[in-house]
Amino acid sequence: MTDTKAIKYEQEIPDVLASMAETHQVMDAHGFDRTIHHLVQLRASQINHCGFCVKMHTKEARQDGETSERLDRLVVWDQVSDFTERERAALAWTEALTVLGPEIDLGALRARLKAHFTGEEIGVLTATVAMINLWNRINISRH
Repeated sequence: MTDTKAIKYEQEIPDVLASMAETHQVMDAHGFDRTIHHLVQLRASQINHCGFCVKMHTKEARQDGETSERLDRLVVWDQVSDFTERERAALAWTEALTVLGPEIDLGALRARLKAHFTGEEIGVLTATVAMINLWNRINISRH
């Protein structure tokens, strides 16, 4: 019989998971906008179909004051008027870096970001997208 049970990473590589968690503390020290942080993490998790992360990031966003109405419409953020231009730029960047399609014009997306964010903020935003995609893949591997 083949063993199909998920690996318990917290037992097998606790040092790796701890270092990943520490990365979030370093990023948080930059003071990046928490609303956008939550929206980005939730949107990438939706795209990646990571149920664990969607549940966790929805809860965290609500705890930090995000409304259920906006969270309900995040999946169609580009079709509704609930999100600011700053949030929309961050969400477009999130989708581009999560899906990684060759047709995506990263230059145009960077120009859009630069209209709303500093270089430091774009760096933290990019790291946030990268980290949530990493966490999504670890958690999805347990499905």
